[in-house]
Amino acid sequence: MNKTRKLIIAGNWKMNKTVAEAQDMVRRLKIDLGTIKDVDMVICPPFTALAEVSKAIIDTTIRLGAQNMSENNFGAHTGEIAAGMLKEFSVRYVILGHSERRQFQKETNELICKKAHAAHAASLKPIICVGETLEEREAGKTQKVIETQVVGCLKNLNGGQVMEAILAYEPVWAIGTGKTATPDQAQDVHAYIRALVAQLYDETVAQHVRIQYGGSVKPGNARELMELPDVDGALVGGASLDERSFADIIKNSI
Repeated sequence: MNKTRKLIIAGNWKMNKTVAEAQDMVRRLKIDLGTIKDVDMVICPPFTALAEVSKAIIDTTIRLGAQNMSENNFGAHTGEIAAGMLKEFSVRYVILGHSERRQFQKETNELICKKAHAAHAASLKPIICVGETLEEREAGKTQKVIETQVVGCLKNLNGGQVMEAILAYEPVWAIGTGKTATPDQAQDVHAYIRALVAQLYDETVAQHVRIQYGGSVKPGNARELMELPDVDGALVGGASLDERSFADIIKNSI
């Protein structure tokens, strides 16, 4: 598959897997994926497994991501994780603003933006999530919701920082539901996001930034989605918890 932008496929394990289970998963992933270079591969285990997973993938092309981080530096922030702490485990990517955190932890675009600035200050690559609910889509508000989220989350980031970031379009109605946006729906929103970035910055930034799709990505639909002109990868949830499924998504995307 020829694309100017290299595909990036990240597995978000969410609140799943003990350290032992994570180690077992990585052992199996290394056998299947350890030498693949055509796709940037990222796995995002829970905080508790970062240390052991980091050691396990050190000799592979698989990279480590975290599922969240604080907007604050070290200090009196009970229960939070600073970017500097993630760096200790060679974390390279961090998911910010996932719809579950927007919904259940009430994270705002302003907060997500602060986290993005903190991530860049620590040389971490943020995966910034945006997406509309089913109610918003059915009300014809998809573009307005996406615009508000993208503009808010990228506020005061410079073009270079945006090019280093990854945007992830996750239609909330397709996360963990088995529903997937049709190829046309996915492409339309990805193209809109890219055009929006061009308006906010310039065409160079827009053509450089990678935009992932997230929402019930499976081995069976991965190729069709990844072949879309403005889809540059996937943020995979449930299907990333099974080694065979995650490996097949990556292999089917190449």
